[in-house]
Amino acid sequence: MAEPEFTAKGVRIGKRLRSLTRAGQVRINDGRLELLTSYGSEIDSAPVQAVRASKPWFGPDDKALADINGKRYLLTLGEHDPAPGESGPPAARRFIEAVRRAAGRGG
Repeated sequence: MAEPEFTAKGVRIGKRLRSLTRAGQVRINDGRLELLTSYGSEIDSAPVQAVRASKPWFGPDDKALADINGKRYLLTLGEHDPAPGESGPPAARRFIEAVRRAAGRGG
């Protein structure tokens, strides 16, 4: 199996005001975006071309929105990134760029 193009663990995944998991996983692999629980069960998945990833208007740098199969998920990706004392792009921005790259929309 090929190495995933993007992986983030320890992700809080929510839908509207409901938290689906506090330690989930987001993965882009073989042209598909997958949202998984901490146990590896699939919450939702879709081809990256059908996914819309964006940043909330008034959200912190660790939050991203993902529209998958007509459902909007709020992802909190940045709890572990960047590492303390090191600079680097916020995980949410890396996620959005990875979705755009995988879908061939640039980024």
